[in-house]
Amino acid sequence: MFNFFLIGLILLVIYFFSNALKARETALYAAKAHCKQLELQMLDDCVALTGFWAKRDKHGKLQTWRSYVFEFSATGFERYQGKIIMLGSNIASIELDPYREP
Repeated sequence: MFNFFLIGLILLVIYFFSNALKARETALYAAKAHCKQLELQMLDDCVALTGFWAKRDKHGKLQTWRSYVFEFSATGFERYQGKIIMLGSNIASIELDPYREP
């Protein structure tokens, strides 16, 4: 019986890890696309997870809520921070700090 529990726990950890990697890749792609659309330079080519929680969507379904931050520049000299909020596998919002235009 313990073996089944252990196998189930390992499978759950693997599922959680693969789901987290997929969400991170989605956030990274969204940050790059948003920066490109606004003609900004995304710095460091990465996003960092800053928050993780369970929340309900507009239909009442329980989803994973994640918050990621990234850095960008408008001129190449200053660093600004952006934030991506994901609900489940969807991008809920992208926010950028106020920045100086070149």
